Amino acid sequence: MRLGEKIRYLREVEGTLRGMDREMTQQELAKAIREEAGQSISQSYLSQIESGARPHLTNQTRLLLARFFKVHPGYLVDDPEGYHEFLMSDMRVMEDQLDLWLISGAEKFRRDPKTAHALLQLAKHPDSRRCLVLLSHILETPDLVERLLEVLQSNPRKPETGLATFG
Repeated sequence: MRLGEKIRYLREVEGTLRGMDREMTQQELAKAIREEAGQSISQSYLSQIESGARPHLTNQTRLLLARFFKVHPGYLVDDPEGYHEFLMSDMRVMEDQLDLWLISGAEKFRRDPKTAHALLQLAKHPDSRRCLVLLSHILETPDLVERLLEVLQSNPRKPETGLATFG
């Protein structure tokens, strides 16, 4: 995947994460970075990156975008010719790939906000693999899903705390 495609994809994901039900525009991204990171990047610079007119980022811009999107700075480069994600074996790389897969799934399920939200919450967790293993154990334990749902539904937390209503 090319750098411009990655930035465009991250704008889509960020829009979903922010409940926009659409991708963030380049202008919205530039404004959010300015407000939340206290640094600036122009909409025209983002446009040049996405169009391929600027195939590389400065180190400062790479770190800024990586921090904003919460991705590893190494993600913000063109993938080498012939690169295949499935050849990686390092555990952290696998965790990053799992998170990207979850984010991709959330994008595919964007018309089902609860499922998309659940996938994004899982991807944002620092140890999403461990969460999936935990989910597997929960599903293997008789009646535990129903009991957990009862407890969570009887004591609903506000959406701002990260727990959406089930249903």
